[in-house]
Amino acid sequence: MKPSFVCLRLLLAAIVSSYVGTAAGQQAYPTRPIRIISPYAPGGGNTIMARLVAQKLTEAWGQQVIVDNRPGGNTIIGTELTARATPDGYTFMMAGSGHALTPLLLKTPYDPIKDFAPVGTVGKQENILVAGPSVPFNDLQQMIAVARAKPGQLNYATYGSGTTSHLATELFCMLTGIRMQHIPYKGAGPAITELLGGQVQVFLSTPSPVIPHIQAGKLKGLAISGEQRSAAVPNLPTFAEAGVTGFEAKGWYGVVGPAATPRPIVEKVSAEMAKFLAAGDIKKMLNSLGVEPLIATPEQFGTLIRSDNAKWAKVIKSTNIKLEH
Repeated sequence: MKPSFVCLRLLLAAIVSSYVGTAAGQQAYPTRPIRIISPYAPGGGNTIMARLVAQKLTEAWGQQVIVDNRPGGNTIIGTELTARATPDGYTFMMAGSGHALTPLLLKTPYDPIKDFAPVGTVGKQENILVAGPSVPFNDLQQMIAVARAKPGQLNYATYGSGTTSHLATELFCMLTGIRMQHIPYKGAGPAITELLGGQVQVFLSTPSPVIPHIQAGKLKGLAISGEQRSAAVPNLPTFAEAGVTGFEAKGWYGVVGPAATPRPIVEKVSAEMAKFLAAGDIKKMLNSLGVEPLIATPEQFGTLIRSDNAKWAKVIKSTNIKLEH
């Protein structure tokens, strides 16, 4: 056999071997534990969604998927950790709609679009305005009246400066002509603890962490955003029904990874998420938390992030909202 043919055969063998090895490695994924970072403190909706995804992926693949709460810095700490993680498919993050917003108000060491690989969405939701048990009002109009009578004396909680909770509450204040003092926390969990304790009076939150407290009579539900009431809290009026029109505060949850996460892994995780989100029991569970399952491909999720980033940029510019220091 001529040397040239020998070299050619060896080259072809090497290519085939490399392809088979790569395909086998992708098929075997995952071979060790995966972590999903939550950039918020435990107890909030982001952690609930992260745990749901972790549980379902663990069940599907027989490999442990853990939730790693990394709160602080208005979600910047956990988000930067994700962006800088090794892009091998073993680190992801549960992003909220604030992912597209925070860098518009704060200097961040990452770009919310360029530094992340969208994987897929989990759910969409409206937001609920709740009040602590000891406040001297029981509905939205009473709350507005108190805030107008005592400008700046009511405190409102958020799950961080620059989050959708913060910006949406400021928009609500502008629509109603009231002024309240902003108290940022590291997530919904700490905010609810302070709300129950009377340190803050109101909180515009995602539904999942506050609905159980409304149902138990521990928090007062004032209104929910969107055009329809939630089946989980059917007696809670929409903002429009309560007399405040034009207020919108939609949110979403979705999984992202570091930008260079291998495409086959992104697609595998995304496909598995779409599978369990389509199940009836998951839809029922999410609906009980005020969340509607939302299935999106990586491309569709990327479009959503870019769209929200552009939308909030226009809102911030038109309202001249700035963060207090």
